[in-house]
Amino acid sequence: MAKLDAFSEILQTNVPTANLTWLRLGGPVEFLARPRSEKELSGLLKACQFDGLDVRVIGDGSAILVPDVGAPGLAIQLSEPAFTEIKIDGTSVVAGAGAKLGRLVTSTASAGLSGLEGLIGVPGTVGGAVVANASTTDVSLGQWVESVRVATYDGKTSDLSQDELVFGYRSSNLDVAIVLSVTFRLEPDDAEELTKRLQKIWIVREQSRPDLAEGEGFARVFKNPRGQRAAELVDEAGFRGARIGGATICDANPNLIQTSRECSSDDVRRLIALIQKQARERIGVELESELTVW
Repeated sequence: MAKLDAFSEILQTNVPTANLTWLRLGGPVEFLARPRSEKELSGLLKACQFDGLDVRVIGDGSAILVPDVGAPGLAIQLSEPAFTEIKIDGTSVVAGAGAKLGRLVTSTASAGLSGLEGLIGVPGTVGGAVVANASTTDVSLGQWVESVRVATYDGKTSDLSQDELVFGYRSSNLDVAIVLSVTFRLEPDDAEELTKRLQKIWIVREQSRPDLAEGEGFARVFKNPRGQRAAELVDEAGFRGARIGGATICDANPNLIQTSRECSSDDVRRLIALIQKQARERIGVELESELTVW
């Protein structure tokens, strides 16, 4: 790892991914780095390309499942200040890819800017949310995006205008690059009314989350098929409360999977595969997992 050695100041080795993901599962990742600037990130990516290392972005780990044996290569977390700032200027908002989506939603609402309030309670970072075009029944994040700054895996950076961006249902054309920051164009509104709206949505979403003991985790499992709710489909297929090993489908929300301290990544994978198979056979529905498996 001759080139990567130059980044020893920000590099960790054999880092347990259970400490980095919402599911609280997974073996160690070979390398973990938290770059402090775009320049440092570009150099890191070039070093990985030279050394032939796979690169993954971990975000806040809300939708990642890592194998029990761990994962080779480098995981990058854009959690340093250079990638987490949120700047508001009129109706324009520039958010770093590492900023939490929830913080973006509350910050823009407090500033009297409407558009994103329907996403309160949706987990993830701004970068991951834009790549996945995070959506609810009320809003899709991509509809408010004006431009995106990205880095390709060879370390080159560029700005993509709205005309160069493609957003689909819970998808985008940004999954081939690393998002660095996003510029949104929102609409002025009453800050007090927006805050009240946020609180109502937040309360409803919090009620569907499981109560966790120490060492337990959870994550959303399936994407909502168009016009349908995955939670209702999992329930219809007969899997509310279903369990394999230490992985359990949540009673309060059947589109959440809960993990115990004894759970393995394989337990989660087996339970997801079983639900997909039975949903296909019993109710004729293809359920697509939201989890990225390393």
